Amino acid sequence: MKPIAISCGEPAGIGPEIAATAWKRLHGDIPLLWIGDPTHLPPDLPIQLAGREDEIAKISRNALPVLAEDFGAPATPGAPNPSHAAHVIAAIATGVDLVNDGVASALCTAPIHKAALMDGADFAYPGHTEYLAALAGVDRVVMMLASDDLRVVPTTIHIPLADVPAQLSARLLTDSLLITHAALRRDFGIERPRIAVAGLNPHAGEDGKMGREEIEVITPTLEALRSEGLEIIGPMSADTMFHPNARARYDVAVCMYHDQALIPIKTLDFSGGVNITLGLPFIRTSPDHGTAFDIAGKGKADATSMIAAIRTAAQMVTQQG
Repeated sequence: MKPIAISCGEPAGIGPEIAATAWKRLHGDIPLLWIGDPTHLPPDLPIQLAGREDEIAKISRNALPVLAEDFGAPATPGAPNPSHAAHVIAAIATGVDLVNDGVASALCTAPIHKAALMDGADFAYPGHTEYLAALAGVDRVVMMLASDDLRVVPTTIHIPLADVPAQLSARLLTDSLLITHAALRRDFGIERPRIAVAGLNPHAGEDGKMGREEIEVITPTLEALRSEGLEIIGPMSADTMFHPNARARYDVAVCMYHDQALIPIKTLDFSGGVNITLGLPFIRTSPDHGTAFDIAGKGKADATSMIAAIRTAAQMVTQQG
């Protein structure tokens, strides 16, 4: 396998620490390549500066290969530096280029701090997902959160809750379901995916008494896709679809908004969840947590989600062949 590229993320957060721990845990099985300023990595970590054409997989067995970016200033744990912002963004773009050029097999992104990127470099995107879609030149991508217990997809992502009903359209829901269905087959080897879809309103609208989005948007969309052969359950009342017996009936839960999807998976597996962007022409995963400024540099960072993200990327690479 060609290496999995890791973009550094916010240097003042726990990204460098969890990348180091992930290499220590995985370097015998999965080759890695870290993109960032090597001075931001833990000082006790064996590293080797690498170029794009180096035998990175071989290097990774004994040291973390680093594609160096000079950020121009040291990183202070817990205190993001606005001068780092442009370099953090560039590291993501470099990772995409490495995958597109066949140097890396997948991209795993360490957490970014969106406010720091906006303040320091006028970052114009709500998050990684939207920026990666722009880099790839695709109109629609889907954010999946996955763990051993549950996979979830929010149809709307980083928007205020008050804006969800207006954003929720038949086109958006159709695209989300089709992208999710295709990814489950291609990336996860599920020949006939079973998809559960949540309603937007309490009790999935209660036949229109608690909202009409289920009647006017969600149900007609699901019926149209069922007629094309997709196996879809719903719209379901969101408060009854995440207990163990319900989860056994489906392979993924498609939800209507961010917290409706993320609360159940973070409750079930807070440390081991993985963020996966579906619909890109390359594989991208990420740990399902933020920069954790409050514990950065204190030796408390839990790398479980980063390790799971790298392993998930490797499994997807293998599945795609």
